[in-house]
Amino acid sequence: MAQTATVNYHVHKPERQAFELDAGGIVGNLISPELAPTQVAVRDMRKALTAPAFENDSVAFATSPTAVSTFETGSNWQEIYNKELTKLLTNQIGAKEVIIFDHTVRVDEPDAVRSPARNVHSDYSENGAKQRLIDILGEEKAADWSEGHFAFINVWRPVGAPINSSPLGFIRPTSASERDWILLDLIYPDRKGQILGIAANPDHEWLYMSKMRPDEVALFNIFDNRGLPPIAHSALDMVEDPNVHTVRRSIESRTLVRYAA
Repeated sequence: MAQTATVNYHVHKPERQAFELDAGGIVGNLISPELAPTQVAVRDMRKALTAPAFENDSVAFATSPTAVSTFETGSNWQEIYNKELTKLLTNQIGAKEVIIFDHTVRVDEPDAVRSPARNVHSDYSENGAKQRLIDILGEEKAADWSEGHFAFINVWRPVGAPINSSPLGFIRPTSASERDWILLDLIYPDRKGQILGIAANPDHEWLYMSKMRPDEVALFNIFDNRGLPPIAHSALDMVEDPNVHTVRRSIESRTLVRYAA
């Protein structure tokens, strides 16, 4: 039986929309486009007869213990964790080469530096992904990677305790229509990016993994130059057990992978 959660869909408008980050000279300040809170049914993959497959559904869940005990700023964890993620992506999706370029720790508290993303989105548009490839590799190496098969993959993991509230949910790509997607600019003081928002559609099939533990991860596709679709995702406003009061903490790692063919 599906559960109910609230998500914030984007809204189609005649004008181009944008997120402005560090707006007005205030670090961390965010001006966002209009969002539409919507109740959706979500299916728990822990109870499903068939688990989603990355090569078909753009998302997979895996058990992947980590030797890292804390992801606090200043602790020496990134080298260890990057090696673990490289091994995970090599084994799970057949990556030939892995570049981990960003880690974001999110805490679901009002004063958190980064809180869970509560807008339904995918991290790059096609143009945004191509520009990010150049940003990471430089133009010459990016051109070489573009001749082959590359992708941006996110790896998401709970931190400290199982997730009881605001779990990460996904829209199965086959249930989304091309017209649902909305181009959104990301405007920083020194650069510009581009992501994809998604508008409400009653055909959307939402899925998630209940009570994910720190030894479990979600791998999901953001952009693939050989056609695997991006997957829309968002924190789900829902609570698993009202008697549990742990704060949702997670780490999201953004990676660039190169496949053998």
